Amino acid sequence: MDLALTILVEGLGYASYLFIVSLGLTIIFGVLKILNVAHGAFYAWGAYACAFLIGEFSTMGVSDLGTMVAIPIAALAVGLVLGSAIERTIIRNLYGRDEVIIVLATFGLFLVLEDVILLVFGVDPYFAFQPTLAIPGVQIGGIYQDGYKLTMIALSLAIGLVSWFVLNRTHWGKLVSAIIFDSDLAVAMGVNVRRVFYVVFVVGAVLGALGGAYIAPTISVSPGFGVEVIVLSFAVVVIGGMGSIGGAAIGALLVGLLRAYAVLQWPEIELFVVYAVMAAVLIFRPEGLFAPAKARKI
Repeated sequence: MDLALTILVEGLGYASYLFIVSLGLTIIFGVLKILNVAHGAFYAWGAYACAFLIGEFSTMGVSDLGTMVAIPIAALAVGLVLGSAIERTIIRNLYGRDEVIIVLATFGLFLVLEDVILLVFGVDPYFAFQPTLAIPGVQIGGIYQDGYKLTMIALSLAIGLVSWFVLNRTHWGKLVSAIIFDSDLAVAMGVNVRRVFYVVFVVGAVLGALGGAYIAPTISVSPGFGVEVIVLSFAVVVIGGMGSIGGAAIGALLVGLLRAYAVLQWPEIELFVVYAVMAAVLIFRPEGLFAPAKARKI
């Protein structure tokens, strides 16, 4: 019972930040049809910006709880500034291009952004643990659980519900759905598709940066750590189905629980389990478990 509870909480904690990052990746692909390899750079920039701000706030005497304000500031700054600049200068020139060109271009962009991080923040790791000290842990089933991790689970749940509501119950969500269904028809109906593309890309960038900013207090923020998360995010999106919010949630949950189980029982095959599931999904359902149905054009 203790083992099952530990796997559940650890798996949910890992799945929560993976879901936030994967959600940004999948909505960008679902609407823009851009497989954005550079999404991992938003995650890394969000983590570095957050760790840097927490260190500065702490030096100025801000309380441990108060330093948590660095998380939304870092996510919004990276998403709005970096995401907006990249969409305006690079991504909008890739709309409608071949998938291979898009992947190569965004991969090159990812490498450039990774090097720029070193120029801006240096090569030394950042440790920004103050927010984790501000939130007390709780006993669940007789086992002590980290309070910061539980807030991460609550945040991912809230983001998932808000995303579902916006896409299914608002005028803006209907515009996005119309573009996903048929962008040419949406243009003919007077929808400003370029504006929707811009907003969706920036929102996706904010989500990627938010995932990095929220996880930053729990890890050592060091060069190259964005590579692992973008690979795992692709695994989540492939398992759940490209462009599906529900699929991203289920994919993140599967990856999180399987990884937690492997870490506790067979740590030597931790990553193998994740990619074995992804390979099995690709063999039996290449479009993913919850890929949106494609409209048949006549």
